[in-house]
Amino acid sequence: MKNPSLPIGVFDSGVGGLTVVKEIIRQIPNESIVYFGDTAHVPYGSKSEDVVKKFSLQILNFLIGKKVKMIVVACNTASSYALESLRRKTSLPVLGVIEPAAKKAVYITKKGRIGVIGTEGTIRSKAYEIAIRKLNKNIEIFSVACPLFVPLVEEGWVDGSPNEKIVEDIAKKYLFPLKKNRIDTLILGCTHYPLIKNVIKRVIGDNVQLVDSANSCAEDVKKLLNSLGLSSEKSNRPLYKFYVSDAPEKFKTMGSMFLEKDISKVEKIDIERCDV
Repeated sequence: MKNPSLPIGVFDSGVGGLTVVKEIIRQIPNESIVYFGDTAHVPYGSKSEDVVKKFSLQILNFLIGKKVKMIVVACNTASSYALESLRRKTSLPVLGVIEPAAKKAVYITKKGRIGVIGTEGTIRSKAYEIAIRKLNKNIEIFSVACPLFVPLVEEGWVDGSPNEKIVEDIAKKYLFPLKKNRIDTLILGCTHYPLIKNVIKRVIGDNVQLVDSANSCAEDVKKLLNSLGLSSEKSNRPLYKFYVSDAPEKFKTMGSMFLEKDISKVEKIDIERCDV
């Protein structure tokens, strides 16, 4: 039985998925959210496909136990490796971040030259290339792994921080091949990257349009809820609950910065108890 008042379940390997949560709150403010950050295992990008699937299925079981109405995989690596496995395990709607961003990039590119930056796992999976080519076989795609970006963001080295210049120097090295290939559209293929969007924009240039996977994902969450008759009533007062697998106090501090609103409570969960 459909129950629109139930929360949306969102998960990521750490705090990066809160960029998706922030967009969901902005675009569909009546929705309650249960968020899980797998902070004990961050980052996912350097881990094997089997391990990422294992973690993702454990988190799925946890979120189902919280009686959510849909699952949002707010992690590009988990979306690359585990999305189909998650969909086979539950009748709930499961949405990742890759397809929404790929659709947006294909729609806005003018020259048909799209760049993708992401974790090693996301780039290795070629998930964005597959999603883009399903939509348009003629588009040229240039992908670059940026493994240092996630740990830098997790440490608070974000736009406006005292360490921004160091991040910019690293970005110049990563993004040089994309500039050389004259891309006109760049997918930020990791939900951590919006926190360094200004640095990336400065390095890649004003002539390149950025596609924020968090923004695109939230747009598709809204459309999917509407199509399934699961949108929350406007009169509902939304509740936001946050769970992590490690370091709740650090998550609380970083998470408040990501959301630009105070997180009052974060609960630590032993995700191994939710094994498949």
